[in-house]
Amino acid sequence: MHPGKISNPLRLFFVLVVGIFVAIGLTRYFDKSLPKLNLNNPVGQVTQKQIVVDEESVVINVVEKVSPSVVSIAVENKQLFNPLFGNSAPNEKQSGIGTGFVVSADGLILTNKHVVSSDSDKYIVVTTDKDGNKKQYNVVKITRDPSTLNDMALVKIDASNLTPVELGDSDKLKVGQKVVAIGNALGRFENTVTAGIVSGLGRGVSPIDPSSGVSENLEDLIQTDAAINPGNSGGPLVNSAGQVIGINTAIADAQNIGFAIKINVAKSLISEFNASGGKISRPLLGVSYRHISRDAALLNDVPEGEYVQQVVSGSGAAKAGVKVGDIITTLDGNKLTEENSLATALRNKKVGDSVKLRIFRDGQTIDLVASLGEATGTESQ
Repeated sequence: MHPGKISNPLRLFFVLVVGIFVAIGLTRYFDKSLPKLNLNNPVGQVTQKQIVVDEESVVINVVEKVSPSVVSIAVENKQLFNPLFGNSAPNEKQSGIGTGFVVSADGLILTNKHVVSSDSDKYIVVTTDKDGNKKQYNVVKITRDPSTLNDMALVKIDASNLTPVELGDSDKLKVGQKVVAIGNALGRFENTVTAGIVSGLGRGVSPIDPSSGVSENLEDLIQTDAAINPGNSGGPLVNSAGQVIGINTAIADAQNIGFAIKINVAKSLISEFNASGGKISRPLLGVSYRHISRDAALLNDVPEGEYVQQVVSGSGAAKAGVKVGDIITTLDGNKLTEENSLATALRNKKVGDSVKLRIFRDGQTIDLVASLGEATGTESQ
């Protein structure tokens, strides 16, 4: 054997011993650094359970925050249907017909116009505090938005120390965002909670007001799959932070398709009401119309725009020379489309403003100038 050299068998033995010690050391190191797997409670189940709990907590927190601000709106001296009697039950003197929510501590409530549309009925409001205690108030004043495109009304009761909702920013909504609807479902099940997502934005529908039978054009709405039922009208649509971002107002003749007015539209209504001492006014052109879409315009060889169905006598439109059958294609140079309707364009105008209208009539283009009149909100109670 050569001096200083290790024989092959001894060298192999030495390598094996060193390898064993290295393996043991690495095993102990990784055993300490990695989480233990409990076969009775696998990691996957823990994560899944945590997600479910988090989702439930979001809805629960929203409901606890907003519910004390949600009210039932009813017609006084109308009896409830009771299935036990098959008709109106004795001693029940109110019928829940809609929902509203508190926007100021001194008793100002926002709801849909069609919920409080009658001048002959007397309305009452029922509040429920966080402990479940109910209190009934007589409505002292109802102010309805004069615009046929805004199904909104403000209801006033004599109250103090109510809990107003927090208003969010509907311009920041994203499709897919979680929302919660709270309302007086079917006029009987108060503070019913449903959850869903924002299914679409900028929607337009033409619901029929059940009290008048008149179809209204509502534009730039939030579409949601959160269940909205008759009686939910006027209730809040709320985001995950507990901020109201819409007013539940209409349902489609299909499942899981409901619509809400964007809260930013209501913000301007409330601001104007407070600044004017309880008055609502809107700039009025004086026409009723339906939109001719781009596809319909191409098929009929006419421009896209607003087809005039009626002109109000004495209005700015009538004085300017607008006629039934005209198509208004632009307002102040801005093209009128489904996204930028006539109603949307007029929202930024004031009473007395002059607007330039481009009209398509009998194959010719005509430019007119109209002065906007004033439409004031109707009041009752």
